[in-house]
Amino acid sequence: MSRPVVVTGLGLVSCAGEGVDAHLAALAGEAAPRTDSETFAPYPVHPAPAIAWDGQIPKRSDQRQMEAWQRLGVYAAGLALDAAGVKDEGAFKQALHLVVAAGGGERDYAADGAILTGLRDAADPGAYLNERLQNDLRPTLFLAQLSNLLAGNIAIVHGVTGASRTFMGEESAGVDALRIAQARVASGQIDAILVGGSYSAERPDVLVIHEMGGYLARDAYRPVFARGEAGGFILGSCAAFLMLESAAHAAARGARALARLETVASDRTRRRPGSVADSLEALWRQAGLSGPDHVLSGATGVAPITAEEHDALARLAPGARLRALGDVIGHGLEVAAPFGTALGAALVAGGSAREVAVTAVGHRRGEGVLRLVPA
Repeated sequence: MSRPVVVTGLGLVSCAGEGVDAHLAALAGEAAPRTDSETFAPYPVHPAPAIAWDGQIPKRSDQRQMEAWQRLGVYAAGLALDAAGVKDEGAFKQALHLVVAAGGGERDYAADGAILTGLRDAADPGAYLNERLQNDLRPTLFLAQLSNLLAGNIAIVHGVTGASRTFMGEESAGVDALRIAQARVASGQIDAILVGGSYSAERPDVLVIHEMGGYLARDAYRPVFARGEAGGFILGSCAAFLMLESAAHAAARGARALARLETVASDRTRRRPGSVADSLEALWRQAGLSGPDHVLSGATGVAPITAEEHDALARLAPGARLRALGDVIGHGLEVAAPFGTALGAALVAGGSAREVAVTAVGHRRGEGVLRLVPA
């Protein structure tokens, strides 16, 4: 069985604002995204907008117990449920399945700093580290860092209590979340699923991690495809959720189908010169793309793979408008593919695109391509 899978609800939050209209306006424009170049200098970030959390997370106690990445995700999930017209449909949400792409939670910076400081002069660094990890890190702190807590909070706040699963692992996690969600609906296993993810960029710990790998851009913002050999990404606080349904299920409940999501193609190549281009060409065919008028690229800005992706896309879609998501919302790792898919669905729904291609080439590994067409 291969049923048509349609998008019926979108929830978006990023430095561009919240909701579909704000992001379509940012996508259509050429202005640089809102950037904070001071707080974590020399590393710029694209910060989250000011949000009235009560709109989707009514209980202050729920808001307080979540970290920023969880609040962003729960809020965006609520927007998607609203847009799909099921926010108040208890029976629908009880049967609704959920797939989340997310990284780990925030750290206890004071505890981490004390451990790292003490480690410098420890006579036996290994023994010291084990002792401190056992005594200084509270179990509740560890639980707060679990990536699947986002799914748990969506269940608590919004009553989405069907089966859930969480993918963790940078850009590929977002691709696989979409791939699994689309396949489960297409195969007839389920009729509806909520899929997406969230990322908080305004965290010293993630900046340290990515700088240690040499992946961060420095100083002023530059467009993704213009970062050259220095390369690097600018992290963005963002969240995106989509409601996917079988076309028949959406029609039966009178829901508007915004776009049809075709098979999500994914790959994981051994990175070498030319491997990204080869992977994209193969995935392009697997996704069934012919002549998209829009290409939304999750390119990171990391050299040299970003230039390789740009050249490959220029060959594969010579007449398309190519836009890097990093020039609209920044880079959200696990959220890149869901956010690109949501924006692609919005373009199709608005009549400004008949076929949209979305790419997600990971900064270290993993490639994905998907296709959106009118429903």
